[in-house]
Amino acid sequence: GLSIFIIGLMFLGLFRISGGIIFEPILGDDLLLGHLLISIGGIVIIEQLYRSTPAEHSWALKYLWIGIGGMFAYDFYLYSDAFLYQRIDKELWNARGFIHAMVVPFIAVAIKREMRWSLGDNSIDVFLSRPMVFHTTTLLAAGIYLIVIGLGGYYVRDMGGAWGIVAQATFVFAAVMILMVLFFSGKVRSRLKVTIDKHFFHYKYDYREEWLRIIRTLSSDDNSEKNLHLRAIQSLAQIINSPGGLLMMERGNGCFEVDEKWNYDISKNRVDSDSTLVNFLSNQQFVISLDEYNSDPDMYTRLGPLEIPKWLSSNKKAWLVVPLILQDHLIGFVVLLRSSANERYFNWEDSDLLKTAGRQAASHLAQYEAVQALVSAKRFEEVNKLSAFIVHDVKNIVGQLSMVVSNAAKHKSNPMFIDDAIITVENSVNKMNKLLNRLRGDGDTEKYTSISLFVLLENTMSNCAKAGRLPIPILNCLNQNVMVTADKERMAANISHIIQNAQEATNEKGNITVRLSKQAKFAIIEVEDTGEGMSESFIRRRLFQPFESTKGTLGIGVFQVREYIHKLGGQFDVESVVGKGSIFRLHIPLSESHEVVKNSQVIHLNEHEKRKH
Repeated sequence: GLSIFIIGLMFLGLFRISGGIIFEPILGDDLLLGHLLISIGGIVIIEQLYRSTPAEHSWALKYLWIGIGGMFAYDFYLYSDAFLYQRIDKELWNARGFIHAMVVPFIAVAIKREMRWSLGDNSIDVFLSRPMVFHTTTLLAAGIYLIVIGLGGYYVRDMGGAWGIVAQATFVFAAVMILMVLFFSGKVRSRLKVTIDKHFFHYKYDYREEWLRIIRTLSSDDNSEKNLHLRAIQSLAQIINSPGGLLMMERGNGCFEVDEKWNYDISKNRVDSDSTLVNFLSNQQFVISLDEYNSDPDMYTRLGPLEIPKWLSSNKKAWLVVPLILQDHLIGFVVLLRSSANERYFNWEDSDLLKTAGRQAASHLAQYEAVQALVSAKRFEEVNKLSAFIVHDVKNIVGQLSMVVSNAAKHKSNPMFIDDAIITVENSVNKMNKLLNRLRGDGDTEKYTSISLFVLLENTMSNCAKAGRLPIPILNCLNQNVMVTADKERMAANISHIIQNAQEATNEKGNITVRLSKQAKFAIIEVEDTGEGMSESFIRRRLFQPFESTKGTLGIGVFQVREYIHKLGGQFDVESVVGKGSIFRLHIPLSESHEVVKNSQVIHLNEHEKRKH
């Protein structure tokens, strides 16, 4: 209310100034003497304060004493002259406002250097509150604005001729209306508060301590159960005292998936890489406050399209979404929870620190992923070296089997038995030759054709039954007319591998069910068992990692299955509960969705045949 009253006085003063009416102070010996004594008293007080100021504070407060002392010194000169000649000099009085305005920078420097002052024995702290600075700054800016408008109004009146006063009144009124609009603009007030917080007040955080804690958390390896992905969540959560969080990472399949969670109860969820949330985080690199988004979506949508996924917006505890940026590329994001016992105000300083910490966490995660990829590459290199010896050994076996086939006709005594043996040996020779071609890297020997998954699964079930492994899987086909484009032999090998894994994890009295169905443009194969099951941590960390196995094998089977399904444009999901069993689910595009792939494979095979001839 006081600010509006003072601004109103300024507004009324515009017409007085522009109209040439200058305030004449009331003259009188007692009044002039009173002003003179106030000036002298002010100078004496400033001198005493200067002498009693501790040396460690004088470097900041000296500008305050110079500024205020200058004001009293000029008033002393002004009122001394007036008391001597019994009138106030008009020119000196007009200059008084400019003199006082010149003092403002000195006071501002003192405030900037020493935001808190103590009285006496430091038992009482005197400080400038944020509302005080905000309203004072607003009033000062409004005063400067109105002075400029007053000068502009004087110019408009002077140049307007007969319509000068009308033009002046219209101009000043329009300017004041603009000022009122700015006063009531939440956006302008918010930006002004941020500017004041940045330049007039101490920071909320001790950045040295915060940064040391972030690095210490990310680099800590005291507890092996706390992997880097979990520590990345905790390093961000500690900044704002969040009790939990969720890490979503890009895994190369066109989606951001749940990679790790800490005190966050959530089922499996995905965010598409082309979603508005991912695009907003990647382009704007902002920390999203879900509270601000729910109360004022325009705060974010004016910067770009943004739609929060339902699984995230429906979680009342979800608070902030922090992007993980590495070289201007979004590799993931962290969702932080709100603590009901520690409600706090989220401002620009929290956002800046979280963004910076997010970049640091992203660099640690990227380095970890690069190291893991390098380790896998090294292991693959070792396997490639080993394959040269395998090629030599297998070649000898193929030669021996070929000799058996060529000489079998000379030594057969039971024609039917020998004929079956020859067919079996010939099939073995063909498989060995294909293995040799793959190990030598002679090109892609896969033949993509449209195959019936129902027929393929029936043959696979028959082979599993002949192998004698228990429990025998049961086929449950909901739709027999399911065609996909793939390499028949490799697809059969992948399904056989999944079934064999299920048999190894399930006791003989357990159950294994293989289901076939269609959904939209995908064929769905499910292999469900009632075996030992797997933990979420094992599925995330080890199941799809090459050379990770609990059976003493190379551990690349499931990895190869997933890579092949992704190559076909599908998805490979796993659901499991320890002690209850697992479900391996393959989503494979139907043949009609892959005509282009089939045609390209036909062309590839034709060119390959031409090169052979």
